[in-house]
Amino acid sequence: MANRSLPHPPLCHSTAGITRRTFLRSSAAAGAMAGVGPLACSPPPAQATVQVQTGDFPLEELGVAALGTAMAAGEWTSRQVVDAYLQRIDQMNEAGPALRAIIEVNPEASAQADQLDRERRAGMIRGPLHGVPVVLKDNIDTADQMTTTAGSLALQGWLAPRDAGLVERLRAGGALILAKANLSEWANFRSTRSSSGWSGRGGQCRNPYVLDRNPCGSSSGSGVVVSANLSMLAVGTETDGSIVCPASANGVVGVKPTVGLVSRSGVIPISESQDTAGPMARTVADAAVLLGVLAGVDPRDPATEEAGDRGLADYTGFLDADGARGMRIGVARRFLGFHEEVDRVVESAIAVLRDLGAVVVDPVDLGATGGSGMSLGAAETEVLLFEFKTGLNAYLSARPLEAEVRSLTELIAFNQRHADEEMPYFGQERLLEAEARGPQSDPRYLTALATARRLARDEGIDRTMDEHRLDAILGATGGPAWTTDLVNGDHFGGSSSVYPAVAGYPNISVPAGAVHGLPVGVSFFGRAWSEPLLIRIAYGFEQATRARRVPELRPSLT
Repeated sequence: MANRSLPHPPLCHSTAGITRRTFLRSSAAAGAMAGVGPLACSPPPAQATVQVQTGDFPLEELGVAALGTAMAAGEWTSRQVVDAYLQRIDQMNEAGPALRAIIEVNPEASAQADQLDRERRAGMIRGPLHGVPVVLKDNIDTADQMTTTAGSLALQGWLAPRDAGLVERLRAGGALILAKANLSEWANFRSTRSSSGWSGRGGQCRNPYVLDRNPCGSSSGSGVVVSANLSMLAVGTETDGSIVCPASANGVVGVKPTVGLVSRSGVIPISESQDTAGPMARTVADAAVLLGVLAGVDPRDPATEEAGDRGLADYTGFLDADGARGMRIGVARRFLGFHEEVDRVVESAIAVLRDLGAVVVDPVDLGATGGSGMSLGAAETEVLLFEFKTGLNAYLSARPLEAEVRSLTELIAFNQRHADEEMPYFGQERLLEAEARGPQSDPRYLTALATARRLARDEGIDRTMDEHRLDAILGATGGPAWTTDLVNGDHFGGSSSVYPAVAGYPNISVPAGAVHGLPVGVSFFGRAWSEPLLIRIAYGFEQATRARRVPELRPSLT
């Protein structure tokens, strides 16, 4: 779920003219596609011949509410929607631009869509996501015919015995699990020199705006599938930046919720103190719908206990185009200055917020990240190493006794035995570092955890918001996507994810502009459980700017 090696490194959305279109393939072809299982993971060509053009897909940029209206009117069925997306995946994932965003499709998707259509005809509507396809990051358990592997060959073939808690909520709400998304293997907690979006199973995921550019990670595929219109919605996970960074790099909305709002049971872990799952969508409205379905108490995840009082089942009531008016928003300039064109995008965003009636407090200082003691980055890294070992061992030990990998030790050994397939470009330094850690009773862990929380919460976000009476803090989510480099690894610019990530507080990234055609987002983050306020601000900003553009699938910038 971590988006990097630690320490830290206008289209208007119209609903007019929605029809079934005669484009849909025959039922025979649909049946053949429904049987597709795991997808090939050979490396993508250096420069793909783009065979798919934007604007020729009838579901392109369609949102949840518009689709629900079309389904209610009989213009679309869930089966037709699923078939359309499966064909789109067939055209773009391995063929055409070879996005490598999907690691495996659900072979039962068409049959499940038929069942949801029968329920709709009988007047049984489970919720706003009834019959709507959702793609899950491949570290989220599904008790079906799809595997859960975190992108690793070590877990190839693993069928989880039970749905993750968030998947149970999605199914109860009528959502259709369409596929598993590619990711940075082990949620990018394997190497200090990894390439975001690469996994042993899925190969290198590609940015749909410029194909030789990186999609960021670790929720790389989740960001790409919604950006490239391979699915309406996706779920990503984040430990630090893994939702918001790919959201920014792929021109979509990403919501990193308060830790405890969304269950982590059945999600392959990195950190019990920082991990969370969250929505990735093309609009704030769609993300808000998905968040309401995901949020809630799960007895299997004690961290969600407070969600019963603090979480909501519906966040769409906060979709107010005038939502930024009167809000006090602090500008964290420590997250600027790494790229002059990113600064330009952020300055424009600040001007928009002022025009919307927000009270912009500029600048605000989030406090020291270091000093005489342990730095925030060092404390976070130490916490993640300890928690990863404990959490991953617990997850893997629940696998069958005959499984080849049931511990971190066995995972490391597997990678060594299969180095040609698993480590052709970079190693497993993070796994080795974590293996060297002891139990979480170790004073080093307890000191690091206390330091991280103090710097990120007490002396960071909470102090800053109290001092300036803020509703939210704004920062650049990150820089424009870098050229993918499997040999040297990622080339991050800036990031503002660390404070909300370490604090366990919510963070929303929204498209704000572009640098040479590459999307750039801004982040709004704040106190724990402040998702309603952040959604209001993010939606008002989005409606005023309409910054998202459909990806052009350019092979390169040159």
